[in-house]
Amino acid sequence: MKALTFTRYAKANNLAFADLPRPSLKPDEMLVEVHAAGLNPVDTMIPKGPFKPFLRFQLPATLGSDVAGVVVEVGSRVTRFKKGDAVFASVFDLGTGTLADFAVVPESAAALKPANLDFVQAASVPMVGLTTWQALKERARLKRGQKVFIPAGSGGIGTFAIQLAKHLGAKVGTTVSAGSVELVRSLGADEVVDYKKQQFEDVLQGYDAVLGTVRGDALMKSLRILKPNSSIVSLIGPPDVAIARARGMNFFMKFVFGLLSGKIIRAGRKTGTAYSFLFVHPDGGQLAEIGELIKTGKIRPVIDKVFPFAEAKEALAYLEKGRAKGKVVVRMK
Repeated sequence: MKALTFTRYAKANNLAFADLPRPSLKPDEMLVEVHAAGLNPVDTMIPKGPFKPFLRFQLPATLGSDVAGVVVEVGSRVTRFKKGDAVFASVFDLGTGTLADFAVVPESAAALKPANLDFVQAASVPMVGLTTWQALKERARLKRGQKVFIPAGSGGIGTFAIQLAKHLGAKVGTTVSAGSVELVRSLGADEVVDYKKQQFEDVLQGYDAVLGTVRGDALMKSLRILKPNSSIVSLIGPPDVAIARARGMNFFMKFVFGLLSGKIIRAGRKTGTAYSFLFVHPDGGQLAEIGELIKTGKIRPVIDKVFPFAEAKEALAYLEKGRAKGKVVVRMK
């Protein structure tokens, strides 16, 4: 089968198409013929090595985390799916990839594709859906009437997170450039700041939670818009001791992560703000619940651009520019 792979970690582009054997299955796994694969910023970063302490790949490794396709084979213990089922899933952090003709998907990570979505639309959902679900529902425990700040609202995470937050009954503040104001308003954003003209910390106030999606000093600045006893859930770091402990890292890594996150944690304590770093995990049950929200029209996928499989490297380069409004997807079929 054809797959987009990397053979070593390097800052320069080291991706290449390769012909690989068709994967074999464990009893609890399925083989999915990939019709489309959604791209995420982490896919552009993994081959460069910054996630080596977190993610363990056996090189050469196939890139990609999100998949939508059709089940062509099931392991002996798979009971919820059968050959011919249309499914979608995230296999992030499972040591496998989706930018290939076929992908191995554990039964526990998959859900039936919403009938009202095509494969491209479905492939755009898993990682952003699960990330925002786990950040807003589980970690921040966002409640009706609360206010959440979701910067970069026109991006892949932002477009989904705004809609989920509105479904949960929250009010949403975000930052975009002028050309994206109409988009995020249509998704439900209540307060929109043009980051090229204003500083969000000078405009917004009284927030209960922040979803950290922007690098630099945005997290420290966000403390100024939060109420006492609020929360910051960061998707981009700095990693904290809790994630090192959860992943069984050694004392040295716990110490390093403690140093990295120490500044924001200490600053947050002054106002009772809790900081945590979220590392998303695949969950087919949560994905099925997200699928129900999509089927009933409460959330809709937002897709910026679709590339053919032959241009997967160009798709990743386009995503890395950071200008996409919504998701970038690679279509295999």
